[in-house]
Amino acid sequence: MQNAAALLKRFFSDIEKDPRIGIKHIGLYTALILLWENQGSNGPLAAYSSQVMLAAKISSSATFVKLLHELAEYNYIRYEPSYYKFKQSRIFLTGI
Repeated sequence: MQNAAALLKRFFSDIEKDPRIGIKHIGLYTALILLWENQGSNGPLAAYSSQVMLAAKISSSATFVKLLHELAEYNYIRYEPSYYKFKQSRIFLTGI
């Protein structure tokens, strides 16, 4: 199991050579790590989009979904949406 510092260190090392990643991706990824750590740093992050958007300071759901899908497409996370209002989505951070 990895800790938040190790995940951030690897993420920043990886994005140095990835021109697709911008400040909004960095903010979202950092918020995901914070929420994951608050849940005990064990297994995938289980969260509602509203929780993540609040932590990442993202107000547009379209922007949130776009950034989340891009992080998944670029293999920084694995995203398993729930599609149900009362069931949290699961987000696997790289290395977990």
